Amino acid sequence: MKRWVSISLIVLVLGGVIAYNKFFKSKPGEPGGVGGRGGAAGPAAGGRGPGGPTAVNAFVVVFQNLKDEVVASGSLVAAEQVDIYPEVSGRIVQLNIREGQPVSKGTLLLKLYDGDLQAQLQKLQVVEENNRRIEERNKRLLERGGISQQEYDIIVTNLKGALADIEITRAAIRRTEIRAPFSGTIGLRNVSMGAVVTPNTLIARLQQTSSMKLDFSIPEKYGLAVNVGSKVDFQVGGSDKTFQGAVYAIEPGVEEATRNLRIRARVNNSTSALRPGAFAKVNLVIRNDRALVVPTQSVIPQTRGSQVVVIKNGKAAFQDVKIGIRNASIVQITAGLQQGDTVATTGLIFLRPDAPVKVAKIDKLSGKSQPVKAASDTTNVTMR
Repeated sequence: MKRWVSISLIVLVLGGVIAYNKFFKSKPGEPGGVGGRGGAAGPAAGGRGPGGPTAVNAFVVVFQNLKDEVVASGSLVAAEQVDIYPEVSGRIVQLNIREGQPVSKGTLLLKLYDGDLQAQLQKLQVVEENNRRIEERNKRLLERGGISQQEYDIIVTNLKGALADIEITRAAIRRTEIRAPFSGTIGLRNVSMGAVVTPNTLIARLQQTSSMKLDFSIPEKYGLAVNVGSKVDFQVGGSDKTFQGAVYAIEPGVEEATRNLRIRARVNNSTSALRPGAFAKVNLVIRNDRALVVPTQSVIPQTRGSQVVVIKNGKAAFQDVKIGIRNASIVQITAGLQQGDTVATTGLIFLRPDAPVKVAKIDKLSGKSQPVKAASDTTNVTMR
């Protein structure tokens, strides 16, 4: 009995081995063997083949024009602006304000009643004429010795007093008139003919808008890069046009609350396309020069700096670099590379020092100069 059991076991084992070799084990060189039919036929893109170099894309380091810009919020201000108030109280007897129209310097805008002052002026002029005749007669008497010098000095003093009273009255009459202090455009008036006004009554606003001022602020770290004459570009709401201005004044001190530096630029508004008080998005070029640049993806951040992989003689070399300004696509290299160096832009996770590298493709940058905008440095200007 035991003999037949042993024979049966041997037959089952041999049958299993034959079935395995026939149905499950593939022939050498055929797909679908141990390890699965879907196994990779070669190295993955950016990876290393069996015993071969790692295939990567690369970039040749070049000089390119690079702009460093600060984006800030600003407001437009009229070159000259004044709110018109009367100096004295009175009733309006003449109103020459044409709303929204240009006026010339010295134009009479408003006249208050001055009948009492005119009468007083006439009275003082009569007194002045009488004192002048008295002075002339007494001057002849003094020359003949008919009066003393002291008596003549009193008469002269009375004449000068009358002349001073006349000037005071004329000054009071001038205060009843409001004239344009400069050429500009008059705004909307707030009074009507015959109204009684006081020094607290706003008559209208006069603005000079043929040229305008642009007020904005930038972080203090950019202060040394801005000088009188620096150019600024800006846009206003409702228009896609880019306007230009030139810096002509810089606040001497930094605002302690915001650590920003206030700057004022002059803007030509001969076409009257700009209005005072409008919001402006300002682009100030801090620096515009030629610099060594590499694609952003080629820079490897490190704990205390940055690295790039330089391809030399077909091998990878990890090089420490110092970076400058950057944007989404390019980074400025200030130290560590030279023009003509080749750096890897893909497959960086597969590379090791002195590992063999094969360049599959050379990447290129756009030929246009790309501005680098410090979005985190966007600042605001208080609207005035």
